[in-house]
Amino acid sequence: MITASHPILSCAETRRLEERLFAGDDAVEWPAMQQAGRAVASAVLDDYLEIGGFPANGRVLVLAGKGHNGGDALLAAQAVLERFPATYADVLFALGARDLRPLATQAYRSLAQAAANRLRVVQTAGDLAPDYDLCLDGVFGFQFRPPAGPDVSALLARVNAHPIRLRAAVDLPSAGLFRADFTYATGSVKAPILAEKNAGRLRYLDLGFFTGAEPGVERVLTTGLLAPLAGLRPPTVDKRGQGHLLVLGGSRSYPGAVLMTVLAALRSGAGLVTALVPESLAPAFAARAPEAMWVGWPETPDGGLALEGRQLLQARLARADALVIGPGLGREAETLALVTDLVKTVRLPVLLDADALQPEIVRAAKTPLVLTPHAGEFARIAGKLALRAFSRKTRATVVLKGPVTQVSDGATVYHGFSGGPVLARGGSGDLLAGLIGGLLAQTPREPVLAACRGVLWHGRAADLLARTHGQTAVQTTQLLDYLPAALRS
Repeated sequence: MITASHPILSCAETRRLEERLFAGDDAVEWPAMQQAGRAVASAVLDDYLEIGGFPANGRVLVLAGKGHNGGDALLAAQAVLERFPATYADVLFALGARDLRPLATQAYRSLAQAAANRLRVVQTAGDLAPDYDLCLDGVFGFQFRPPAGPDVSALLARVNAHPIRLRAAVDLPSAGLFRADFTYATGSVKAPILAEKNAGRLRYLDLGFFTGAEPGVERVLTTGLLAPLAGLRPPTVDKRGQGHLLVLGGSRSYPGAVLMTVLAALRSGAGLVTALVPESLAPAFAARAPEAMWVGWPETPDGGLALEGRQLLQARLARADALVIGPGLGREAETLALVTDLVKTVRLPVLLDADALQPEIVRAAKTPLVLTPHAGEFARIAGKLALRAFSRKTRATVVLKGPVTQVSDGATVYHGFSGGPVLARGGSGDLLAGLIGGLLAQTPREPVLAACRGVLWHGRAADLLARTHGQTAVQTTQLLDYLPAALRS
């Protein structure tokens, strides 16, 4: 099990965790609520950078319920108002203000004391300001039992239609009706959030409730996974001790994909990268990335990798630690036959990506596999099998790419919450393949570790890219420039 991960809990498990941590003692829980509120505010302001940053004179709407989620949202608003002295907040107690639980009452009083002259309590949706920069939803938490009731349902519908630049939910979107841009899971991730269509992008705010050793089949990756990559290397380290990755791919029809994979592999920390590509592409690629060793491969008439080049790979396998096959490969019959034949004999860990993700190639492999499909490719190779079942059947580490990328070894599923719409462009998967491949060459006996690290590192770099340049006017390869900062932050 990857210890830099925490279990994703059912609602019943979450209840038991909170009973164990707080034992119903408000004096113990109040500091945790304050911590959660500050964490939500900090994460919201970080994510707000993707749309230019929170305005100095912004306006916040807090939808507060009776319980702890309402308290978290109120304290998050307080932290935002303390950070921006010209910001105002409206609070709407969606279930009324008379029956607030003690900690929610304490949170409201704390907010009122900190920003009394910048705070307004609104009674109905008709009293809302014309627009808001931020809405914090804390009406219902994980203990909510439907239905929400017509008044609250109507309120949430009105808020969904209201002009609001960023909508943030605490733990879960209230009643599944609030449409969030981001949902911030505080302290633990509650399982229903994974299937909630209105949750938007998911964030996990670690409040120190777990050690990482707790059991759990479904888990969320934590940033501690990247700490070893950010530390000092041994002073006597040699490039040959940092892993040697081979990359096989490319075609005249798809030349850029394999180049992006190699560029990412060069940033992964691997000591050596050798790329075997169609011979017509090798000179230009060597000029673009001279740090890699480029080997020209005989081509088919249509520009794919020909069977006759097999000896070029065989001559280099003994000096390598891992192999990536697939980026830009194309689907020529001769090229796919070459790959099918190779995976029968190669004994290195092999990452298959893109067009190398064919059922017959996966079935033929006799070596440990890392597979990196998107949803369409996964359906092609797995049929009707679910992720964990397919990983178990093939004994492969499977990286299922998506809004929440999942990594499974057949026993456990790890979820990566970083990244976002900035990755919804061609080449993102090629960079991920190179990053995981380079990490795999450094830890060839730990494919799950390499896959999880690659997913988290790739996603955190994407977050930083979007926070610096936005989601739209960027190029995929700009992500490479944010890999160092993703480790050092």
